[in-house]
Parts: sequence; C-alpha cells; structure tokens
Amino acid sequence: MPPKKQTPKKGPSQAKGLKNPPETKEDFEEELKLLAGQAQEETWANWAAQQGIIYAKAAALIALMAVYANVSLLTLSPVYGQIAATRWHQRLVWTALFVGWGGNLALRRVLPVKTITLLPLVAAYIPMLQSFLFQASETFGANIGPTITEAFTLFPLVVFSTACVADVLENADLSGLPKSLAGSAPGLGSYAVFKLLENNSMQQLAAQIGKSVLQTRVGLELVLASAYSIFARSKLLVWAIPAFLHAAFYNTHLITPITTNSLNTTLHINAWSIVDRWESTTGYISVLDSHRDGFRVMRCDHSLLGGEWTKFPRKIVAEPIYSVFAQLEAVRLVQIPNKTPDNKAKALNIGLGIGTTPSALIAHGIDTTIVEIDPVVYDFSKKYFGLPSNHTAVIQDAISWSQSNKDDLRENYDYIIHDVFTGGAEPIPLFTQEFLTGLKHMLKPNGVIAINYAGDFTLPPLGIVMNTIKDVFPSCRIFREGEPPSAETVEETGRDFDNVLVFCVKTGNEITFRKPTEGDYLDSLARRAYLLPKHEVEQSAFSATSADADILRVNETEKLVEWHDKSALGHWSVMRTVLPSYIWQDW
Repeated sequence: MPPKKQTPKKGPSQAKGLKNPPETKEDFEEELKLLAGQAQEETWANWAAQQGIIYAKAAALIALMAVYANVSLLTLSPVYGQIAATRWHQRLVWTALFVGWGGNLALRRVLPVKTITLLPLVAAYIPMLQSFLFQASETFGANIGPTITEAFTLFPLVVFSTACVADVLENADLSGLPKSLAGSAPGLGSYAVFKLLENNSMQQLAAQIGKSVLQTRVGLELVLASAYSIFARSKLLVWAIPAFLHAAFYNTHLITPITTNSLNTTLHINAWSIVDRWESTTGYISVLDSHRDGFRVMRCDHSLLGGEWTKFPRKIVAEPIYSVFAQLEAVRLVQIPNKTPDNKAKALNIGLGIGTTPSALIAHGIDTTIVEIDPVVYDFSKKYFGLPSNHTAVIQDAISWSQSNKDDLRENYDYIIHDVFTGGAEPIPLFTQEFLTGLKHMLKPNGVIAINYAGDFTLPPLGIVMNTIKDVFPSCRIFREGEPPSAETVEETGRDFDNVLVFCVKTGNEITFRKPTEGDYLDSLARRAYLLPKHEVEQSAFSATSADADILRVNETEKLVEWHDKSALGHWSVMRTVLPSYIWQDW
C-alpha cells in the first residue's frame, strides 16, 4: 500500500535541512515535523515511480504480444487464406495466455536464464520457422495447418511473454484493493488490456500494411523482434543474428529485391516467375507468369483474382483463362426495350480483379466506372494486364461509395457488373438485400445487372445469396460457369464449387440473349467460345440447402458467417489443384 501522502507546512529548513539551528524546543520540534513530511513526500514519489515502471513494462510486453498475434495471422493468410488462419487462432492464444500466466514460476525454476531474455530469440526465429513449416502446408492441410504452424511459433512467444508479464506484476502493490480482487486483478486486467490492444492494432495494421518494407508481414515480424531485443537486452542477443540474416537473404516471404530474385531462381526451375508483388489492404498481391503453359495470373493471399493467356497475341483485348469473365460480358446481350447504344451507355463495375470484363466494356465504347477497394490490385491491373486508362476509377469501399452517391447516381447506369471476390470468404455486406437494392436504384429502368458469386452448391450460403438477389430483382436467370459434376464426384469430394452468374433486370420481362455478332467477340477466341452462358441453373438446385424465403439482410449476416469455415476449406482445396503447392507456400 502506498505511503500516505501529506503536505507539510513550509518552513525555512524544509528543502535544505537544519541550516539554521532552532533557538527553542518548539522550533526544533517544528523542524523535525517538516523534515519528516519531506521524507514521506520523497518516499511516496519513489513508490509511485516504481509502480509506474512496473505497469509500463507490463503494458509494453502485452502490446508487443498483441501486435505479434495479429501479424501471425497475416503471415498465415497467403498460405492458408484468411478464414482458415483464424479458425483456431483465438483458442491457441487463450491456451498460451493460460499456460504462461500459470507457469511463470515453473519457467523461472527450469530455465537457466531469465525468461525475458529469451523473448527476442523466440521472436527473431519465428519468420524462419514459418518459412520451413509453410513447405509442409500441403501435408498439414488448411484444417490443422495454421494451428500447427502457430503452435511452433506464436504459442511459445505468447507463453513466454505472459510469464514475463506475470513476473513483472508480482512486484505491483495491490494492497489498496480488497483481498477478493487482489489475486485476480493482475490476470484479468492484463487480459483486458491484451484484447483492447489486439483489436485496435489489427485496425492499424490493416490501414498501414504495405506502406513500406517494414510494414509488410515479415517486415513487421522483424520490427517486433527488434523491439523485443531493445526491451530485453542481454548477451543472448548474439544468437538472434542467424535469424535476421536468414530473413534478409533467404526468406522469400520478405519482399525485397534480394529475396524476390532468390524466389525467382527457384520458380524458374519449374518454368514460373514472379512479375511483381506487394502487400495491401486485401492481402498479399502477386503477379505470376507460367512460361510452360503460357499464361499470367494475379493472386490475393490464397486465391486467384484472374488470369490471361500470354501465348496468344493480344488483339483488341486479352484472352482470359477463366470463362466466367467472358460470360459476364453477356450483360450486353440481354435483350431489353429501348436499349442504349454502346457509345452512349454507362457501366458500373464493382470489383476489378485483373480487369477482364471492364476492359471489354471499355473496348465496346461504354463509359465505365470501376469501384475497387485495393489500390495495389488496381495498379497491377493497369501495369500488367492492360487495363485501359479511359475509365473512371474509384479506389474505395463499394458500400461507403454507394451510400454517399446513391442520390446523385439514381438510374444512372445501363449495366452493372457485381464481381467481388467470393472465394471462401465473401464480403457479406455486398450481398445483402440493402446493398443490392442500392444498386437497383442506380440501374436505369431498362438496365441489366450481372452478378458473379463463387460458391458451393452443397452449402446454404449460395442459396441464401440467390434468394436475396431474386428478392430484389423481379426477373433473373442463373448460370454456372462450367458443366455440373456428376453426383458421384460430389459425393466423393463433398463439394460442388463453381462460379455462379446471375443476370437480372428491373422489369418483370423474361430475360433472353441475342445472338452475338463478330463485334461482340472483340476478335477473341475465348469470347467466341464462352461469351454466351450455357449451363443454366434452376431455382430448385438451391432448395436443398436453403429455405426459399431465406434472404440476407444487414443485421442477419451470421447466416453466411457460420458457413465460412467449411466454404473456405473447400475453396482452399480447389486452389491447390489450380496452381502447384509451391506457388502458394513460397508466396
């Protein structure tokens, strides 16, 4: 308990002692009281400073631990995807917090050095361990792979950090609290601070990711390891040098010219190469060339945003390797009364990818607005996939943009393309009844909207999204990108994953497509083969997984969230068949 603070009366000897001897007994007693008050004042100040240092040290350890927990999630995403990375993350962190808090005394007895001196070493070697463990991701699988990886990396860091926090707080003076609270207050308080910092730091990381090399995933890990080294200096730090050297020269997940050249040396053996890469708001973005098969793709974390053939010469537009993007262009072929000519039409494209569909719309002379949330995706699409410059670009979240412009853009567009990434982790707000209704208001009375949703026919989310679309738009037709798999294949794999395209109009008219002309094909082989959707899906295909009246509203997004895990795991397996495993695990 802190010494009781008193404010003594001021006297001539208060600050400098008994400089002038007292003349009477009363003066002497008064001087003694003044000196006693001064001593007590100094004692209280020393106690306050000591307690402040204790709590500041504990808070610093908690902050480093909270930030590293989030950075660990970010490093897992390119290999396992965001949802797979988060599935067991919190449980692992809770377990580590419990073990560290309850085992601090045992660690002090067992370890030959102070626990805190090991923190910089553990933090420094995490990037190296991750790079090795990621090579086994195909063996681990997305279900347990992230947990195994964090069990050898984040778990020991959190255990040691929590144990150090417990050690530090043993010196905290809690005598002012009731005995019933004094025992639990340090633990509960530390956890509350940890959760607060964990939540806030993730928002900051998302806002700052990619601003510099040190603000990338592995860059942040090295920064945190350096912070631990400053915080817990000891002679043991010399053993962290190999870890930092490995990160600087051999860890291909650190985006520097040296490591990128090293990665390309490995990829060239298998006829692949990295064209460019960076990290941004939606994940790790990279552009890759397959020299053997002759195509280029853009990836975001553990998913593909699109690709084009490089072995075929680009004429008017590139040849897409995925037919779904050519099929979206069939929005122009929907027969509607009083149709606006292309040279006077306006289109809104939400979600860019590599820009296949908007490039075609622009090539047809349509005034096109592109709304894309990720600036790196936009820059790479222009630089490496030939996205034309004659369009309006909006680099912003589609929801906030639509809400702020819904009045000015009412009945403004002849065509709307809704093609946001939905591979296992759809941006749920973009498929709610409210958002789709906003798009309906932006569509002209004789306009057409095309929506692409990548989903699993065996799971409810696809049916819920289809119900929501048909609830907003009175007339729709639904197609899937490819031919449906056999019942035996679905039973064997447990999934039926495909791109689903929905074409809708605002009126109740039946949707029909006109026959394409030569101009519609844009001198493209892929469009000649895939422009018209072929594999129509009846509403009954979704009845087995979703109630007919079940739609998605803003306050009911949990309908899709609860299926994210299974959907994401299925998508991960699909992606591992699309590109070789070493492409995903080497970043």
